[in-house]
Amino acid sequence: MLPAERTTPPVHTTQLAGLRKIHTGKVRDIYEVDADSMLIVTTDRLSAFDVVMPDPIPDKGRVLNSISNFWFDRTRHIVPNHLTGRRVEDVVADPAERALLGDRAVIVRKLKTVPLEAVVRGYVIGSGWKDYQKTGAISGVKLPAGLRQAARLPHTLFTPSTKAAMGEHDETISFEQAADLVGHDLAARVRDTAITLYEFAAKHARERGIIIADTKFEFALGPDGKLVLIDEVLTPDSSRFWPADTYREGMSPPSFDKQIVRDYLETLDWNKKPPGPKLPPQIIEKTRAKYLEALTRLTSQGLAPHS
Repeated sequence: MLPAERTTPPVHTTQLAGLRKIHTGKVRDIYEVDADSMLIVTTDRLSAFDVVMPDPIPDKGRVLNSISNFWFDRTRHIVPNHLTGRRVEDVVADPAERALLGDRAVIVRKLKTVPLEAVVRGYVIGSGWKDYQKTGAISGVKLPAGLRQAARLPHTLFTPSTKAAMGEHDETISFEQAADLVGHDLAARVRDTAITLYEFAAKHARERGIIIADTKFEFALGPDGKLVLIDEVLTPDSSRFWPADTYREGMSPPSFDKQIVRDYLETLDWNKKPPGPKLPPQIIEKTRAKYLEALTRLTSQGLAPHS
């Protein structure tokens, strides 16, 4: 059951007194804990068209963190992840800061990131649909003629991209280009692991009324050279979720993410450059409800009560 009222105040930015902030992303703030670990805080910030909006989406960060933790727990048999298992309260001393963080923060291992976005596609949509229309292929992989928009692909595709700096766009590359970038063995391990993760999650989600059309993973290398799953996993921000009951080929299905915000922004006279425009309360609430619905469908649970 979805909470009717917000249980915590929205968090747009953080500045923890006792820890050094080492990175501010579109959604996440990262703090150094010690030489081997970091604290990642998932805020309620929302970015659209690579611009962070001035208004937070209440509970969004808690939803994203809860969904990621759900998948981290259920995919350990496929690949280890970066969670340390340490409690946030063990490294954040201030009670007010602990209350602010709630269930939106985790302590993770510091690892060497693999410089690839591991994008996996099960359906022809988004930039993949545009590529297919132009070339009959996605990321250099030739596909059968006559596929319609949002059609299920004959097989799962690995379509990697480069990791762009904040404010810039990732560039889709072929597997061969990925192999040139990180080495063939590592590129193959990333590909095979990403596809296995996607297919495992897609089956679980489909049984709960959600189609995962595509998603992206990030990996790092552990000290032993093994792949480690990092960042966020199979959330509405890193994936395209569709309600299975309204899915149809030949159209772009509605999704459980910030599409509500994107659609609203498209109605404005805005050049898609910072600063982002203010969001109306009804757009904020509709977006919040979609994130909460994704959490409840995937995990069969809403947000945990916040003490």
